[in-house]
Amino acid sequence: MQSTFPRLMLHQAATRAQAPAMREKEYGIWQTTTWSELDQLVQAIAAGLHLAGLKREEHLVLLGSNRPRLYAAMLAAQSLGAIPIPLYQDAVAPECVFPINNADIRFCIAEDQEQVDKLLEVREQCPQLARIWYDEPRGLRHYEEPGLDALDTLVAQGKEFLAQHPSFFLQQVEQGSPSDVAAMFFTSGTTGNPKGVVHTHESLINRARAGANFDHLRDSEEVLAYLPPAWIGQNIFSYAQWLVVGYVVNCPENASTVSIDLKEVGPTYYFAPPRVFEGLLTNVMIRMEDAGPIMQTMFRSCMSLAKRVGPALLDRKPVSVLDRIKYLMGDLLIYGPLRNNLGFSRVRVAYTAGEAIGPDLFSFYRSIGVNLKQLYGSTETAVFVCLQPDNDARSDTVGIPCEGVEIKVSETGEVMVKTPGLLKEYYKNPKATAEVISEDGWYHTSDAGFIDASGHLKIIDRIKDVGRIQGGAFSGAMFAPKYVENKLKFFSFIKEAVAYGDGRDQVCVMVNIDFDAVGNWAERKNLPYAGYTDLAAKPEVCELIRECVEQVNAELSRDELLAGSQVSRFLVLHKELDADDGELTRTNKVRRGFIGEKYAVLVDALYSDKSEQYVETQVKYEDGRTGSISATLRLLNAKTFAPVAAAAGVASV
Repeated sequence: MQSTFPRLMLHQAATRAQAPAMREKEYGIWQTTTWSELDQLVQAIAAGLHLAGLKREEHLVLLGSNRPRLYAAMLAAQSLGAIPIPLYQDAVAPECVFPINNADIRFCIAEDQEQVDKLLEVREQCPQLARIWYDEPRGLRHYEEPGLDALDTLVAQGKEFLAQHPSFFLQQVEQGSPSDVAAMFFTSGTTGNPKGVVHTHESLINRARAGANFDHLRDSEEVLAYLPPAWIGQNIFSYAQWLVVGYVVNCPENASTVSIDLKEVGPTYYFAPPRVFEGLLTNVMIRMEDAGPIMQTMFRSCMSLAKRVGPALLDRKPVSVLDRIKYLMGDLLIYGPLRNNLGFSRVRVAYTAGEAIGPDLFSFYRSIGVNLKQLYGSTETAVFVCLQPDNDARSDTVGIPCEGVEIKVSETGEVMVKTPGLLKEYYKNPKATAEVISEDGWYHTSDAGFIDASGHLKIIDRIKDVGRIQGGAFSGAMFAPKYVENKLKFFSFIKEAVAYGDGRDQVCVMVNIDFDAVGNWAERKNLPYAGYTDLAAKPEVCELIRECVEQVNAELSRDELLAGSQVSRFLVLHKELDADDGELTRTNKVRRGFIGEKYAVLVDALYSDKSEQYVETQVKYEDGRTGSISATLRLLNAKTFAPVAAAAGVASV
């Protein structure tokens, strides 16, 4: 059934008026908004925006975290035929300039003082920006900027207008069509300016329904909305599917309370990138290291059993009666309390995407009874391209094509997709649109991969990043940097890795340590440190990372295609890679090219015979100030291994 988001909201409000639509934690207390209350709020904001002059097909920027009134503002804009554009709330002010100017933004709705300050800072660069409304008045009561007002004022004006024009809202909604543009999402911009990805109601709702049907989602589901609304994954899970299915979306109080809120809510449907699952597991392992010997022994014994039989039980495969009984005891003593501590006691379906997840990490969650699966998609495809069935979840694939999707692999190894969720266009960028969508409707994903014998899609790397080693022991071998980086990040001690090797005679890597995990390890070793830079420079830490690198090399040596991607040299960076410094995107993806240019002196040193290299780096602090960090970094060699297949061949001669 074709529809629009405002019509879906009206349907929920008509059929489930008093059912909870959203919850928001405020001052430690969960506040509930029913579907009926949401309907009234949306109508008031829509009427207020109409009075302010928001036109059909005009863009409206939303800047903030997940909040009921910001969701209502999105629905209000869509009700008027306008197009909401959520921007990343953690973006610095200059990053807002291009989207605002590119989309000719006149009106913005901001969450709080922090976001308002950003908009005011760039106002001179965005002369068309006329009106800003804020949701949270704290700190803003004495601001006297022209065009700045409270969202409460807009709502009050809208209610007055509706009292005189009661049929206004329904008339506006009826003018909307499924083919109308519903929202625009700006890409993270790993190279150059971000691109505005234009989606219609039809494309977003179609994919939301496909995902909901695949996992049999019900209106009784509970979701925690904690990821940036500007990211389409969050938008699909907490907005599109929310309106399609009618489940409850819970908004945490702030970023620092997410882990507490996760336990309180106990979501049944959960999504997180691998980084979040890694962080949760790291915290668990840190706590276990501090536990007593009896608890450690019990934990290790139970986890050994869970690793062996847990995934099989989850996949409903045959398991002996004795192992079932042992697992039930383990569930009572370890797995159940652990799931509860993580906030996963009620999770029915959990997804991860965005980056590859390590097999050990994937297996850990499934072994303790969390139905963790992988999906494949992008901003351009409205997320859902491939999904993993409940009883066929694997760490080395991203699932099977879901409803309505066709996949083929080109001669160059690029994955190509046909889907009802395909973007309409890149905004004001027909050249870029033509580059990714063929004349016969195939979308070029830019990912290298293949479909295995079971029909699952496997992704190797970005097609542009897959290169070749030239010279050295592995000359001519395939080099897949993201694959190497992800294998390194499977270790709890490594937070980020940046690999280089295309066109060179060996692979070299720059590593970011995980400060919490390595710090805990150092404390247990009675190794003092003063901060990140000091800890990263410790010879003991460098040796710890060398062990991780060499384990990855041993695993790569057994991979027929990627044995040549083994790491020969590495260093531990003196600072954490940061989006504010341009080293990561706002979705925390490594900007490998930018980092290569910024740290060219380090890259050159890795490919020399130097054993150390001095570097000084400019950094940007949260308050806008700049400073510098300097250090002399150690450049270390790592042991590489002969490819197993090649070695076997020699042995057989």
